[in-house]
Amino acid sequence: QGLTNARAAEILVQHGPNALTPPPTTPEWVKFCRQLFGGFSILLWIGAILCFLAYSIQAAMEDEPSNDNLYLGVVLAAVVIVTGCFSYYQEAKSSKIMDSFKNMVPQQALVIREGEKIQINAENVVVGDLVEVKGGDRVPADMRIISSHGCKVDNSSLTGESEPQTRSPEFTHENPLETRNICFFSTNCVEGTARGIVISTGDRTVMGRIASLASGLEVGRTPIAMEIEHFIRLITGVAVFLGLSFFILSLILGYTWLEAVIFLIGIIVANVPEGLLAVCLTLTAKRMARKNCLVKNLEAVETLGSTSTICSDKTGTLTQNRMTVAHMWFDNQIHEADTTEDQSGATFDKRSPTWAALARIAGLCNRAVFKPGQENISISKVGGGFWYPRKKSTTTPNPASGDNGMLGTWDGASEGNGMMGTWDGASEDDGMLGMWDGASEDNGKLGTWGFCHLYLPPDKFPRGFRFDADEVNFPTTDLCFVGLMSMIDPPRAAVPDAVGKCRSAGIKVIMVTGDHPITAKAIAKGVGIISEGNETVEDIAARLNIPVSQVNPREAKACVVHGSDLKDMSAEQLDEILKNHTEIVFARTSPQQKLIIVEGCQRQGAIVAVTGDGVNDSPALKKADIGVAMGIAGSDVSKQAADMILLDDNFASIVTGVEEGRLIFDNLKKSIAYTLTSNIPEITPFLLFIIANIPLPLGTVTILCIDLGTDMVPAISLAYEAAESDIMKRQPRNPRTDKLVNERLISMAYGQIGMIQALGGFFTYFVILAENGFLPGTLVGIRLAWDDRSTNDLEDSYGQEW
Repeated sequence: QGLTNARAAEILVQHGPNALTPPPTTPEWVKFCRQLFGGFSILLWIGAILCFLAYSIQAAMEDEPSNDNLYLGVVLAAVVIVTGCFSYYQEAKSSKIMDSFKNMVPQQALVIREGEKIQINAENVVVGDLVEVKGGDRVPADMRIISSHGCKVDNSSLTGESEPQTRSPEFTHENPLETRNICFFSTNCVEGTARGIVISTGDRTVMGRIASLASGLEVGRTPIAMEIEHFIRLITGVAVFLGLSFFILSLILGYTWLEAVIFLIGIIVANVPEGLLAVCLTLTAKRMARKNCLVKNLEAVETLGSTSTICSDKTGTLTQNRMTVAHMWFDNQIHEADTTEDQSGATFDKRSPTWAALARIAGLCNRAVFKPGQENISISKVGGGFWYPRKKSTTTPNPASGDNGMLGTWDGASEGNGMMGTWDGASEDDGMLGMWDGASEDNGKLGTWGFCHLYLPPDKFPRGFRFDADEVNFPTTDLCFVGLMSMIDPPRAAVPDAVGKCRSAGIKVIMVTGDHPITAKAIAKGVGIISEGNETVEDIAARLNIPVSQVNPREAKACVVHGSDLKDMSAEQLDEILKNHTEIVFARTSPQQKLIIVEGCQRQGAIVAVTGDGVNDSPALKKADIGVAMGIAGSDVSKQAADMILLDDNFASIVTGVEEGRLIFDNLKKSIAYTLTSNIPEITPFLLFIIANIPLPLGTVTILCIDLGTDMVPAISLAYEAAESDIMKRQPRNPRTDKLVNERLISMAYGQIGMIQALGGFFTYFVILAENGFLPGTLVGIRLAWDDRSTNDLEDSYGQEW
């Protein structure tokens, strides 16, 4: 009967709507102000305000004031505003996790209230409601199944399991994520039907708890953010110190405070590299977008280059997230199928009549339905129909109607073994079973399907006969066994090479998945995360034929950790695993455990990149130094939590990202060194102007023209520099010791190149003035007369009046 409408209304008032509570968000105007007044911008604003102030005083005191300060103030303000808008535009696509969670909520739900089926808004579903879901529906809340018919759900975005999971009323596991009688909010029902009672809604669902876990995380500063902050502090300190020193010195030497303020402005303008960092990072971000890496957070560009550990999800990231036939058994032998993405791998002889029968049965035994307009989509139109292995042996017919009569699939023996059929009443060859077990073991004992067929007499089963699976009206024994197939979620073709490149670049790749340990280990070996020849403690124990407890864990380079073991580990034990094993796989992990693993790596001092595509990855993506989500298969949640999105879902694109990140650090260092070299030749003219009383060689407006007009272009061009040949053979950068701006760079920029530029500038200054009659000795002390517009009798070195 379900709930009454009155009772449902009471519960709705008590528990609130079935929706996720959005966290407090930073208003857009605050984000914009941060870009407008952060970093160097505040120095330039101070300079602009001082310029306007100086011009106002000059306008009040003089009949014909110089417009230099007005122009300078306008240009400084324009530089800050343009740079701020530029940075804000890039940051505008930053994380909005809860918005994407809201988008995931199904809009409608089919509930039974007062004995009637009604369609209601999903937000009005309450605890205790009786809900029906069918293939293609999204589950509207966490619910306990009370009846089902062939129901399977896709939990890949929540648990990381590739294959659809059977849902039935049986309680099969203590862990709610693994038991069969629970369906989760926002997962998809892919086939069959089910009826269940709602047990959690809104924030109390598993999805809601993951949402609060991801949105409640404190996000640390990125390595490049710390480097830029260090650079800003350094340059600001130098600018303020020199500016105040010149201000005080000029007052001591008898200059008016207005002139002293102009000196102060000049020093500030000379020291600040206007807009350099934002422009360089943006250029690289655009270049990475062309290489299928979409950068949401500018600072993430360099963070990926600093990465020393990558914690990668398996399903959809390392693998293709599509169950594919890996091996087939027919004609008394095992055949390897083509699992490559482009179907360019090895194949087998398809002329066998047994293969034709097997392909026909497998093709017909499915429930795939194409929607209107999907005739030309680029996927195989004939899929496999299959059953998933269960813990208990059953022979339950599962009907699928077709033009050629009744076809079905049978649930069989325990995980990893194919269903054994009979041929004319005789048992199958035991040798086949051993051979199949060997192949199954090699592939991590993955899903296995058996196919049989049965010719039905046309007189008893004419075309159009109605088969009834509930009251079976057809034979289910003496079937003809045709063959077996094993299924695997195959690795992406480019992943093994990418993992190898990461290893040569000194980056540790850790697999973190919600899938079964055996499956995870098989894929890890396939893609090279566990190298050939490296053993786990279980492998060593099996080889030596001793209990696992007698093996010293430090002897094993590789390690597979089950989520249930991780749950009972202390932080010290996890640190021990991360420290002593170079190749690690974490399997059956929950979102909370993924978070613990990331924090453990960060405790070791690693810069951690996390890749993932599912809802279950979002907290770890948010916590990592850089989160990398999949653009095609990734959930909205993971994309919003990440700093970078791989547009082609290819793990190999991360290697490109690492190279670009390292390159931008190298090039940013070159750009900063180049920019800082101009500080000395821009500051020393003011120093001589104040101390030696010579005419000002370089004004503030000229300095700004040099910085924005001539210096900016070469500095930005350095961002296009090609990578050094050894860039991917170096160890990752240590953020504590390898700084963006260090003593060596400062001494080279200021002490060597800067001095050479300053000497060159003064040489030109004195030569040009000497050519016009003013020898260096004459210039000393004539500043006041030179600047005074009313003086028309200033004599040069040859007695000529100017």
